[in-house]
Amino acid sequence: MILNLNNKLTKILSSLFLLTSLSTFACDLHGQSGFLPDNNLKIPVGLKSLGGINEVQFNRVMDKMIKLYSPIVSQHGANFVIERRWTDGTVNAFAHQNTPGAYTIVMFGGLARHQEITEDAMALVACHELGHHLGGAPKKTEANGVIWAANEGQADYWGTMKCLRHYFDGDDNQKALQGLNIPQTVSTKCTALYTNYNEQLICQRTSMAGLAVGKLFNNVSNDITPVDFNTPDRSVVTKTFDQHPAAQCRLDTYFQASLCDHPLSDSVSNNDPNIGVCSLKNGDKVGNRPLCWYKPTL
Repeated sequence: MILNLNNKLTKILSSLFLLTSLSTFACDLHGQSGFLPDNNLKIPVGLKSLGGINEVQFNRVMDKMIKLYSPIVSQHGANFVIERRWTDGTVNAFAHQNTPGAYTIVMFGGLARHQEITEDAMALVACHELGHHLGGAPKKTEANGVIWAANEGQADYWGTMKCLRHYFDGDDNQKALQGLNIPQTVSTKCTALYTNYNEQLICQRTSMAGLAVGKLFNNVSNDITPVDFNTPDRSVVTKTFDQHPAAQCRLDTYFQASLCDHPLSDSVSNNDPNIGVCSLKNGDKVGNRPLCWYKPTL
């Protein structure tokens, strides 16, 4: 009986430790650095009827991210670490710098198994999380000042404009787009902006990855208004919004980032949000951060 009670006590204490650790993890991320807002969704391993991607596809995305970005992260004096939690049903993803010398992103199988997730969408999620580390300004601002992480909109913007374009570069993008119904707005704008055929295809592909993720936002938030490339968010913020923009606003960010033709080699700045990106200050007419979350600095 004493042994049984001790075992029960050990399990209780272990559970409390786990909950405390998760709480600390969330606080370290300021409660908002998840790809999605906080939610209680869980999609366990084996629930395949919903769609999503499988473990092989999940690992393929993570392997490619490590290959492409480990050298770049090392230039910042850190190691690029991906925690692959395939068996965890959490429908989210996170970034943190809790481990000294590491830029870490945490990727969950629950999100990968969501019905709206494609392999390209999963790559965009990983790029978004890496964008918190490498995406530059604007950074998140807390009570004590600016923190290490690029804000949510900037992580979306950099994740598409720099990371996902880099991820798709060298792929057979024509083959990757087969079977997708590319909206006329996307094909027209991508073709008009880029003269290189492969860049036109990458623009379409990044846009479609953004659409898949936009549908994910609709689903998770129970938003009955579907995201659409033809219905941009017309709201204008008076101050840059650091947290998660609305679903349509995020799709607008992915699309505009796809339409920013600045070279991948142009580095962004941790202080000046106009460096290495499209912006009104730089005279760009398209490809700018949407005003539904971003207040330009002129």
